[in-house]
Amino acid sequence: MTTSTVLITGTSSGIGLETAVAAARAGWHTVATMRDTTKAGVLRAAAEAAGVAGLVEVRRLDVTDPDAAAACVAAVVAEHGALHAVINNAGAGHVGTLEVDGVEAARRVMEVNYFGVLNVTAAALPHLRATGGRLIAVTSVGGVVGQPFNEAYCAAKFAVEGYLESLTPVAATVGVSVTVVEPAAVASEFVANVGVPDDRSELLERMGPYTPALEAYLARTAGAFANAQSAADAAASVVGVLTAERPAPRVQTSDAARAFIAGKLADPDGTRVVGVTSTWVA
Repeated sequence: MTTSTVLITGTSSGIGLETAVAAARAGWHTVATMRDTTKAGVLRAAAEAAGVAGLVEVRRLDVTDPDAAAACVAAVVAEHGALHAVINNAGAGHVGTLEVDGVEAARRVMEVNYFGVLNVTAAALPHLRATGGRLIAVTSVGGVVGQPFNEAYCAAKFAVEGYLESLTPVAATVGVSVTVVEPAAVASEFVANVGVPDDRSELLERMGPYTPALEAYLARTAGAFANAQSAADAAASVVGVLTAERPAPRVQTSDAARAFIAGKLADPDGTRVVGVTSTWVA
């Protein structure tokens, strides 16, 4: 039997790294991509420790480059004969607010989190059609519930969710399954990459009139991440979608994520959600 091939983006750390190892453990040939392959040492060591080094192949991919995405997917198909699944995991966080950071900061976040998903998906769809394959995107509860000082990040994740929810029935007509996977707080290096330095004085200083609200938000967020789900646990949900016979279009990785999402979906006028998130900045 030919080993199925999955391409995963953003695998240098966190959920992406753990998903790559878990997918290989499940028997998939795993093409693990990352923007900077000099950071691949941790993934390679984890794959070796798990006994699946032979199933994990590292490739460089900047998802914001559509030509690079197309070339990467084409090379994988040429070398392995087919592509059976794609997991769009690459992402970038951002903590800030529009008046202070401007539109360009939001545009940069959108390039990675939204257009990066589209670049890879567009390149992969013809090959997923050929195999009756599976398209998965790791989004966030922030793709359903807008969160203070995460305006750009949540906007990008909302966009991914809206795009893929719209694509799901269309892709199904040609045999491709689409699922978004929504983690809540996850303990990973992603938290360190959202623009919040250990010394937060400069960040707070440039926030001007928004400083008290940001101080409250950062204090609340520190508590949330103190009880965060592990990246390995979140990755298990992603690989569960990869291997399920008929995965749902939307999957949460924890009870906390399910409860948070449910609050939004049962809140038609928005007052419940805004009531909750307003306490984060008070």
